[in-house]
Amino acid sequence: MLQALEDLKAKDIREIDVRGRTSIADLLVVASGTSTRHVKSIADEVVKFAKKAGVMPLGVEGEQEAEWVLVDLGDVIVHVMLPRIREFYGLERLWTVGDREPDAGAASVG
Repeated sequence: MLQALEDLKAKDIREIDVRGRTSIADLLVVASGTSTRHVKSIADEVVKFAKKAGVMPLGVEGEQEAEWVLVDLGDVIVHVMLPRIREFYGLERLWTVGDREPDAGAASVG
């Protein structure tokens, strides 16, 4: 599925592991398109790729406006958004609050 996003030149692709935080999915994938046409094309390609892989999408929402298209693949939910919509809703911030990446400069205590 990431290949489908990359093939159509999706921007800023980000995977967020949400296991243990929600029962709706295990993984969220967020990507940006450069225009509504690009967003729709990317989402369509994700759907085609999923079907080829034997995964029937449970739903696709937002295709009409194509500012934010959500493709529900069950354990994986793909969000393809215009950059301004992505910034406004801040899904990455919402789902990564409290995450801490190890600080490479931190001294170990022990």
